[in-house]
Amino acid sequence: MAMAQNITFIPEVKTVGTQKPAEKKQKVRVAAYCRVSTESEEQESSYETQVAHYTSYINGNPEWEMVEVYADNGLSGTRTAKREAFNRMIADCEAGHIDMIITKSVSRFARNIVDCISMVQKLAALSPPVGIFFETESIFSLKDESSMALSFQATMAQEESHSKS
Repeated sequence: MAMAQNITFIPEVKTVGTQKPAEKKQKVRVAAYCRVSTESEEQESSYETQVAHYTSYINGNPEWEMVEVYADNGLSGTRTAKREAFNRMIADCEAGHIDMIITKSVSRFARNIVDCISMVQKLAALSPPVGIFFETESIFSLKDESSMALSFQATMAQEESHSKS
């Protein structure tokens, strides 16, 4: 036995000219960080190559907006205190100007495991969080599974620095 249902169908009324345009997707604000530890001619070439590469790489992605290529030339990665561009980049992240950082490798970002891991955690704790993509190791800091790989790579970078000095 079927029950009778009282259903009233009300068609959608469309009014021309009152529809909102589709919202434009906001671009990801991307910065790059480059560093070389000496001012030798060979390192200077690497520094210029890194800056050119990241400028082209970021500008070539239509979903990204270039913030800046932050670059420290001739500075060790074992301490962040004297790395002016690095510290300015972190301040810009804290100010909400950067969504993501791209860098060549963990060793370019930091050669001190405590600095590396604490900085990654600090940036991840921001609202919204700032992720770091380490290109050589293919690690993105905001992925859950990146923690162990990042710790390992940061340890290797620190040990490599100790063996060189």
